Amino acid sequence: MRLKILGSGLAALIAVVSFSVAAAAPAKIPRTPDKHPDLNGVWQVLNTANWNIEPHAARAALALRPGPVVPVPAREVMAFGAIGAVPAGTGVVVGGVIPYTPEAKAKRDENRADWLNRDPEIKCYLPGVPRANYMSFPLQIIQGGNETLIAYEYAGAVRDLVFKDPGPAPVDSWMGQSVAKWEGDTLVVTVTGQSDSTWFDRAGNHHSAAMTVVERWTLTDADHIRYEAEITDPETFTRPWKVAMVLYRRVGEDARLQQFKCVEFVEEMMFGKLRKNPLP
Repeated sequence: MRLKILGSGLAALIAVVSFSVAAAAPAKIPRTPDKHPDLNGVWQVLNTANWNIEPHAARAALALRPGPVVPVPAREVMAFGAIGAVPAGTGVVVGGVIPYTPEAKAKRDENRADWLNRDPEIKCYLPGVPRANYMSFPLQIIQGGNETLIAYEYAGAVRDLVFKDPGPAPVDSWMGQSVAKWEGDTLVVTVTGQSDSTWFDRAGNHHSAAMTVVERWTLTDADHIRYEAEITDPETFTRPWKVAMVLYRRVGEDARLQQFKCVEFVEEMMFGKLRKNPLP
């Protein structure tokens, strides 16, 4: 009887050790013919970072006005009801808080209060980096040798990752210049030359044209990418800071980019007042 108990205990111990070893073993990831992690596919986040990259509670709307007791939705968005409400989020900023200078934080507050007129997303301007990676739209990575392209559903934005540094960006642009390299199994992309007109989210978080973004794309298994981006901008922040999140592979029949070329969707909002007979 005692031998049976000892045998059962030994078997259980072996099972626990085996499970621990299996759990500690690195996940097997797909690789390209040149042995780099294979990032090809359609990816999307499952967070609310595009609303606010910092931790935030749910609220009635982004645009508010004073109410009889508490703030209520602004007139322009009131008809949206729950659709216009802001979902809660734990945030993606490592450490929770963006280290603004006092002047830059005051500008963030001004942006937030005047969101309807200032957010570049409303006007369908290209989102910039890192914002393009955590909007509610998917992105597709097309990887082959030393050529990698990231295509975004939102506004048809694209990024060409170059593996030979061409030097400083000749001109600032909405998506900037992306220079890539491999550090082991992590794709590291340095993004410079971005316009200061892009935001990090709908909450007014902003930067200057001096910003440098260093992205780290790490495939942790076949269907998950660990994404990190370190932001350095001494004109806006007191120190470098990071965002971090997971991107999930789209694996269903809908794992493709659709068209969302939104420029034509905002023409009435931006230029309707210029009609000879504007609509009421």
